[in-house]
Amino acid sequence: MSVYFIALTCLSLAGVIEARCSTPGLRPRAAAASNAFHIFGRSAFAFWLVLLGWGFWTMHWTQPVAGLVASLAANALLVQSGARPYWPGLGMGLSLVGLFLTAVVLTR
Repeated sequence: MSVYFIALTCLSLAGVIEARCSTPGLRPRAAAASNAFHIFGRSAFAFWLVLLGWGFWTMHWTQPVAGLVASLAANALLVQSGARPYWPGLGMGLSLVGLFLTAVVLTR
């Protein structure tokens, strides 16, 4: 599996987790951690869009479309399972991994 697809999926999942955790019970209790969770989630979504645009610009159109479909499928599976208390930590971890992999992909 390509690093591009893994980065797209991680960033997409992190963005969805941040968007779905709108209730205070699903966000981190500490104010600093909640702000970091919000920033990581929004930046993951923004870089997901950047990575998709970069893919359409530099790759054959089938690769970004396949990444988009894979991201949406992973999001559907995650949302179908329902909100969990470990989502904030998972979201921040996926965001960090996805941002690192985005840097790897964009610097090649």
